Amino acid sequence: MQSDKKILFTDLDGTLLNDEKLISPGNQAAIDELLAKGHAIVISTGRSLPSALMLAERLGFSGEGCYVIAWNGGQIYDLYHQKTIYSRTLPRALARPLFDAAAARGIHIQTYDRTHVLSEHDNQMLRDYERFTGHCFRVVPDIGRALTTDPYKILAIHYDSHEYLETFRRDVLSAYPDTVSSFFSSDTYLEIVPKGVSKGSAIRWMCEYMDIPLENSVAAGDAQNDISMLEAAHIGAVMRNAFPGVAEHGDYVTKADNNHDGLAEIIRRFIL
Repeated sequence: MQSDKKILFTDLDGTLLNDEKLISPGNQAAIDELLAKGHAIVISTGRSLPSALMLAERLGFSGEGCYVIAWNGGQIYDLYHQKTIYSRTLPRALARPLFDAAAARGIHIQTYDRTHVLSEHDNQMLRDYERFTGHCFRVVPDIGRALTTDPYKILAIHYDSHEYLETFRRDVLSAYPDTVSSFFSSDTYLEIVPKGVSKGSAIRWMCEYMDIPLENSVAAGDAQNDISMLEAAHIGAVMRNAFPGVAEHGDYVTKADNNHDGLAEIIRRFIL
């Protein structure tokens, strides 16, 4: 066991990044110091790997000790060695019935191949997602034919009613208890991933893979899809700007929010 090495798992939006989707100089300085002292940092996000890699490149996360957990834990990528070290996917046959059920309920739904977001309908939610994540979309006539590989996740979106998504989760996803896990990354995004996949399970896998004691792990997050990692890490640090109900799952709540170096506060308190 590497008893002195610590590992930080950080969410992107609302945690590492400010509201302008940028990393502040204060957060950057704390991360640079963390890496210089031989600790590790893992971007842990619900975003796709292509989207996370674009951000990692922009943030300069390419050295030894830099990793990405993408798709809420479905894929883990070593940024230094540029290779996937863990992968779990959904069966592609699941897409057709879920797309049909979502369309019948007026819910936008999308999935992913290795390069694009895939949807059967062009709409504002799809275009907003591309602008928000940088992940280009492709509209296809038949998702069953378009998917040639098993996807890492499926995402259901509804802007106007969280209850629509709750009902979809209860009435549709409950039919697949041995296949999928689902949780919200925001009030409007319902994440659908392989059974057992979560940011929390990825933390446990990463610590074992890197031979770092779980006691040396710190997780930082703000949203519902961060809860599993806040509970799995030795220290679960919740951002001051977190969504309601998230703070009760952590050990510490920052004094500063994501716009005022909240992550740097966590790094200096628990890592350095």
